Amino acid sequence: MFRRKSNDAVSLTPETDAGQQGKGRPTPTRKEAEAARKAALAGVSDPKTAKKADREARRQAQNEARAALVSGDENRLPARDRGPIKSYVRDRVDGRISAGEIFIPVAILVLILGFVRIQWVQVGLLYLWAVMLVAVVLDALYIWTALRKGMREKFPDADPGTSVGHDDRGRLVYGTKGAILYGIVRSLQLRIMRLPKPKLRWNGQPVPPKAAKR
Repeated sequence: MFRRKSNDAVSLTPETDAGQQGKGRPTPTRKEAEAARKAALAGVSDPKTAKKADREARRQAQNEARAALVSGDENRLPARDRGPIKSYVRDRVDGRISAGEIFIPVAILVLILGFVRIQWVQVGLLYLWAVMLVAVVLDALYIWTALRKGMREKFPDADPGTSVGHDDRGRLVYGTKGAILYGIVRSLQLRIMRLPKPKLRWNGQPVPPKAAKR
């Protein structure tokens, strides 16, 4: 019994000494610990150099994601735009004229003509503004209904919610409800500003590929 107690005391001695040594120096902050961890992983001892390398890596990743959005490369798209469901939603939205893409030019027109101090112009702008708001709401309801019906037929096994999952190729995709919201937001954007770039024209015809630069 005495020998066992002696062994326990000996085994606890290094921990006690380590705790005393730890109290003799300040505890590193969360940022310092994270910087030290990244520096260790990157094989860099200087936290400032590690932070700079991390910023460069993030900037390069953002540039690659931007290039993938512009080119439409399905294999390199961000998770938000990836998968067959999102591709289907984009084609359904891009293959028609939506009230949302007309709303922005009309809003700019209303803003400009708002400086015209003519009564009939002001009244006309109010009616135009009201009509466009109603049209955007009705168009969003139509998109919601059409996409929900279309995805039930085309993707009967898809998750009906907004949760994240993987398709048969292991790619990250969202549920049908999240995809519908994704389509409505896309319909409110100007066609020229949409990313990934539309593959279909407003009349449903494919966008012709651009000629290669010489």
